[in-house]
Amino acid sequence: MKKIWIFIVISFVTGFIGGSLSGNKLLSGLLPGGHTSASKAFEFHQGGFPFINPLLECEVEGETVEFKELVSFKKDIEGLVGSLKSKKWIDFSAIYFRDLNNGPWIGISEKKKFSPASLLKVPLMIAYFKEAETNPTILKKTIMFEKPDKSSFQNIKPSSVMQAGKKYSVEELIRRSIIYSDNDAYLLLLRNLDQKRLISIYTDLGVPLPIDGTNEDMMTVKEYATFFRVLFNASYLSREMSTKALDLLSKTEFRDGIVAGVPSSIGVVHKFGERDLNDKNTPKQMHDCAIVYYPEHPYLLCIMTRGDSFEYLDDSIKEISALIFRSVDSQFGKK
Repeated sequence: MKKIWIFIVISFVTGFIGGSLSGNKLLSGLLPGGHTSASKAFEFHQGGFPFINPLLECEVEGETVEFKELVSFKKDIEGLVGSLKSKKWIDFSAIYFRDLNNGPWIGISEKKKFSPASLLKVPLMIAYFKEAETNPTILKKTIMFEKPDKSSFQNIKPSSVMQAGKKYSVEELIRRSIIYSDNDAYLLLLRNLDQKRLISIYTDLGVPLPIDGTNEDMMTVKEYATFFRVLFNASYLSREMSTKALDLLSKTEFRDGIVAGVPSSIGVVHKFGERDLNDKNTPKQMHDCAIVYYPEHPYLLCIMTRGDSFEYLDDSIKEISALIFRSVDSQFGKK
């Protein structure tokens, strides 16, 4: 993975640095980062679609919009995180919450960088679906799977694995990469995509390439949340492709973390990521990013954690998710 990203960065610097930076225009309809006062800005969505809520326009200061503003619960989250640290469940965490109706957000250590690991399967999916908008045959292309990649270790293993010597369509590889978080499927997709197309996803959306000076993938929780926002708003991919992507994410096999903290009656689309270097001196990392479809008040929640045990890390994500759901429910639930 490091070698692949080094190649991507070299390609970017030498031949793609003059590429499209149209992301500023694409994202102009989204509210800027920060604890935006809901009385000054409000996102208007079309509604009426499964999974997505196409963004139409953004009201700004001077316009009058009536709605119930979500009361900040940042202190409650910080208190829970402190408790989880004291119990040694986590060493560190970063959290990003966003009300997808009107834009206000809460961030805790949202600028701290983590290794996104399997979370990177989402921007790769977006890259293929973007290509499919003008070249639908790309999804039918077949790729031979020679054998499992021995360097690809997964603590949470796919329930379904690919067969060596068999050809798989790009569409099936994307499905396996997202639903089962299959690293072999992901690597096949990555190696068979023009890297400039993957780079363009990051540059178009204004998300820094996940590389730091140590040649390790690194990204903040707020940066990563961008991918879920543009899928929900259908502001980068077409409505058809945005829906297709979120439909796959709704079928993700992993049901711990954020999903476990939300009642089963509430729809959730999400992607998790894990990082383990099998080094006692290097903390494990577990992340989860999701759209929780609370009735009439969907929200985006991304949580990144570091610690010694995957069991405690996903339990911590569950506890944070549950607290946030209760806070939202107390504001908007039926009395």
